[in-house]
Amino acid sequence: MAAEEQVQSTKLSKDLDKNIALLEDRMSVKENFDLIIRQMTVGNVRVALIFIDGLTNDQIVTLILKELVNLRAGELSYKAFDKLFSQHMPYTEVDRAENLEDVITKVLMGPQVLLVDGQDSAIVIDARTYPARNPQEPDLEKVVRGSRDGFVETLVFNTALIRRRLRDPRLRMEVLQAGERSKTDIVICYLHDVANAKIVEDIKDRVRKIRIDGLPMAEKAVEELISPGSYWNIFPKVRYTERPDVAATHLLEGHVLVLVDTSPSVMITPVTYWHHLHHAEEYRQNPTTGVYIRWLRFFGVAISLFLLPLWLMVVLDPTLLPPWLKFLGPDKPGRIPLIMQFIMAELSVDMVRLATIHTPNALATGISIIAALLLGQIAVEVGLFSSEVVMYVAIAMIGTFLTPSYELGWANRIVRLFLLVTVAAFGWIGFVAGTLAFIVYLALTKSFGVPYLWPLIPFNWNGFKNVILRTPIPMSNIRPSILKPKQKLRQAIPDPARKPEK
Repeated sequence: MAAEEQVQSTKLSKDLDKNIALLEDRMSVKENFDLIIRQMTVGNVRVALIFIDGLTNDQIVTLILKELVNLRAGELSYKAFDKLFSQHMPYTEVDRAENLEDVITKVLMGPQVLLVDGQDSAIVIDARTYPARNPQEPDLEKVVRGSRDGFVETLVFNTALIRRRLRDPRLRMEVLQAGERSKTDIVICYLHDVANAKIVEDIKDRVRKIRIDGLPMAEKAVEELISPGSYWNIFPKVRYTERPDVAATHLLEGHVLVLVDTSPSVMITPVTYWHHLHHAEEYRQNPTTGVYIRWLRFFGVAISLFLLPLWLMVVLDPTLLPPWLKFLGPDKPGRIPLIMQFIMAELSVDMVRLATIHTPNALATGISIIAALLLGQIAVEVGLFSSEVVMYVAIAMIGTFLTPSYELGWANRIVRLFLLVTVAAFGWIGFVAGTLAFIVYLALTKSFGVPYLWPLIPFNWNGFKNVILRTPIPMSNIRPSILKPKQKLRQAIPDPARKPEK
C-alpha cells in the first residue's frame, strides 16, 4: 500500500529518460507487445509518445505526428510544452498530466500521452477508439414502429444517443470510476432541475464507495454493489433498458440513469414494480390501443403468477369449485403427485429455456422440437404428466414471456413456485397466506428509498391512474410525485380548448 501511494505521489521528472524508465518498469513495456513507446525528435526537442495499439485512432495520431515532424529546428527552444500544447496539437481533446500515476491511468484507458524532454508535465491526447458495433434494435425491447437504434458497449456512443434526444443544457452526465484494477467508467445521468438531488447524491456516494478489484460483469456488478437492501431480494431494484427513447423518457420523469462502460444496458433508478411492466410499444400505438396492450400485459403477468396455484388449489379441494366448473379437474391425474408434476414441468421448461440461450441459432429449432415432443406429447402419453398440467404450464409461460423485464420474469417464476409449494402443503390457506406474504414482501421492498408498490401502497390516485392508463402524450405533464422533482412539465402540445390566461 505504501508503494502504491508513493507511485501516485510521484511527479514527472524533467528528464525524459528517467520518465521512460519509470514507465517501462511500472507498465512492463517489454512484456506487453501492444504497449508502444515511440521516441522521436521534433524541433531539436526529444519527445516520446506512449499508447496502446488497438485503442488508438491511427489516422488522428498520424496527423498529429505529421504536424510535429514538420517543426523546424529551434522552434521549440523556448517554452516547448506550452507551444506544443497550445499551437501544435491539431486536435480537440487535449489535456495535461503532471504525475506518473495519472499518465499510467490515461494510457491504460486508451488516450495517448506525449512526454517532452525538459518538461515535468505530459500532454494527454484523447484519440482513442474502441472495438464497437453499430447501434441496433435491442432483442428484448422490440417495437413494431419506432426507432431501431439501441445502446452499445461503448460509453461515449450511449451518452451521445441520449443527448441526441435531450438537447437540454441542464442534462448532466457525471463520470466516476470504480474497480481498483479495471477502473471502469460509470456515468451518472440526470436532469439537474428535475431529478431529486438527494437520490442523485445517494447514488454517486454508493458508486464512490465501491471497493472491488474489477467490474467485468459491468452493470450487473454495479447494481449489486449500489442497490440498497438485501442482496438476496429476488425483485430487481433497477430497471434495465437498451433503448435510448425509454431512457430519455425516464430522465424527463425525474429518474437517474447509471451507464457503465462495456455494457449496452442502462440502469434506471429508482423504480417500482410497475415500471417493469411498462413497454415502449404502448406509446407507439394510439392511447386506446396502448391501454388495451397494457391491461393485456397485466392480465398475462397475473396469470403467470396465480393460474397454476389456483388450479392446484381447486383440484386438491374440489368443494371450492361451483358445479359449472367441475370440468377443470384432471381426467387422468398421472402417476406422480400433481405438485411434483408442476415442479418437474417448471424445471424442464427452465432447462429448455437456458439450453436455447446457450445453443447456436442454427440448432435452436431442434431444441424447440425436442421440448415439444419429449416434454409435451410423450410425457403425457406415458402418464408422467397430466395433459392439463402441460396446458396450464404453457399458459403460465406465455404470461412470463409477456413480462417486459427479464429480471422480473425470473422473480415471478420463483414466486409461482413458492405459491405452488404452499398450496400443496396447506391448501387454500397456503394460497392466501402465500399471496399475503408476497404482497407484504413487495410492500417492504424499496428502490433507493421509493416504495416498490407505489402508487398502490401507499396509495396515490394520480400515480395509480398513470399506472393503469396509457395517458395521451399532451396530457402527461405531471411527473411522479414520489420522486419529488418539479411537478409541472411544459405542455408539449397546446390545448386548443384552454383559454389563454389574462
